[in-house]
Amino acid sequence: MSAPASEVHPKLFIANEWRPSHTGQTFETVDPSTEEVIASIPRGGAEDVDEAVSAAREAFNGPWRRLTPEDRARFLYQVARSLESRLEEFARLETLDTGKPLQHSRNEIRNCVRYFDYYAGAADKIHGETIPLGPNYLDYTVREPLGVTAHIVPWNVPLGMVCRSLAPALAAGNAAVVKPAEQTPLTALKLAELFLELDAPPGVYNVVTGFGEEAGRALSEHPGIDSITFTGSVETGRAVLRAAAEHVRPVVLELGGKSPQVVFADCDLDFAADEVAKGIYSNSGQYCDAGSRLLIDGSIKEPFLEKVIERARAIKLGAGMDEPDMGPLVSEEHFKRVLGYIEVGNKEGARMLTGGRAEGFERGYFVAPTIFDEVESNMRIAQEEIFGPVLATLSFGSEVEAIEIANDSSYGLAAGIFTRDIDRALRFASEIQAGYVMINEYFSGGMGSPFGGYKQSGIGRERGLIALDNYTQIKNVVVKVGQRLPRRSAGIQDALAPITKPG
Repeated sequence: MSAPASEVHPKLFIANEWRPSHTGQTFETVDPSTEEVIASIPRGGAEDVDEAVSAAREAFNGPWRRLTPEDRARFLYQVARSLESRLEEFARLETLDTGKPLQHSRNEIRNCVRYFDYYAGAADKIHGETIPLGPNYLDYTVREPLGVTAHIVPWNVPLGMVCRSLAPALAAGNAAVVKPAEQTPLTALKLAELFLELDAPPGVYNVVTGFGEEAGRALSEHPGIDSITFTGSVETGRAVLRAAAEHVRPVVLELGGKSPQVVFADCDLDFAADEVAKGIYSNSGQYCDAGSRLLIDGSIKEPFLEKVIERARAIKLGAGMDEPDMGPLVSEEHFKRVLGYIEVGNKEGARMLTGGRAEGFERGYFVAPTIFDEVESNMRIAQEEIFGPVLATLSFGSEVEAIEIANDSSYGLAAGIFTRDIDRALRFASEIQAGYVMINEYFSGGMGSPFGGYKQSGIGRERGLIALDNYTQIKNVVVKVGQRLPRRSAGIQDALAPITKPG
């Protein structure tokens, strides 16, 4: 089903204008449920990025920077309300572009509203400190915006990943250039409508669509950028780091994960099975923090696996607009990649209990919820991020062994722990090498919960007040105060003497 022309903007958005790309080239965005073309989108390049960065710089140096924090907060609240009023429109476009279930898209757009609300509330609370140097000095700090921030976002949660970094960047007073993933550019462009309707200063929000090796590289290497926020693969993250090093600029990187879900024998097995299925099969496994490794206490392995298999086989697949439990993968390229990993798992000697390529679909990129057993920690399906609905099962005999297996990964983004023993849960949380730990619920937390990883899962934290550190820099001001009036210095004897009352 193609999108109505009114829902799609086939142009770049720069300085509050819809513009064609300088390259004159386009690429097609495809509905992954049907493989039908939705729209032709401009294939932006270095010239387009240069114009977007210049527009953002002009906004930062001009009207946007002159707004008071209270006015910036009010503007972000207005964006939240406008997005909230058009939630269904944005959700349907997101589902069309990604294939995810419509209710799932609605929830993600609601999260976008929450990001703008959360950081609107923080915009007038970004303050500094005073440092006590003594009576002859005033030493204080000011937190100032960086300037122009670049946001290179992935395809798995297209608008959500835009808003997660855009809202704090704008709250802090920066202007932004966004490069959405070429697979899912539509809602980032759609968001520009709200900035136009709210009379945002031109250049505050700019969108350049195109391919990573063209528009993405040009943006990350641009000398006019003051920071880069990137979510994607480790390989591309390294390239972004190298570009940032060339111009000595700060970066925030989220580079994926191979997150364990650790199930102890004393937990509620039915509840844990629900959470494990949710942790890997939500969004077709296309989350950076998807719980793709299942670590089970060996004493309960068979009965627990039966419960997870039952839940996996009960999941209904279908086109996102039809409100299934799980939709397709995002693209043909990714579909082939995930099927390739399933083939690798079989060749490595793991035992596939259920799943594989989904049956009954003539078109669309559908993979059934998949579970592998008899997985060894050194297998590729246990070490490499598949980014699909594929669960690798390993077992352990002790808490110490569970920690060793959980930490046997180059990633360290998230972890889930299921146990009724709070001491064990907190011990495990302290030992696990992961930036985001969830106990007895997967995908828990909220807008105020800092999110990011250890090891190759990335650098920095998003969400929460700490995310404002990504988009501000500290200026220290020291003032030498003029000589104070002389004071009479009382001797120790005077100080200790009793007060004598007159008369």
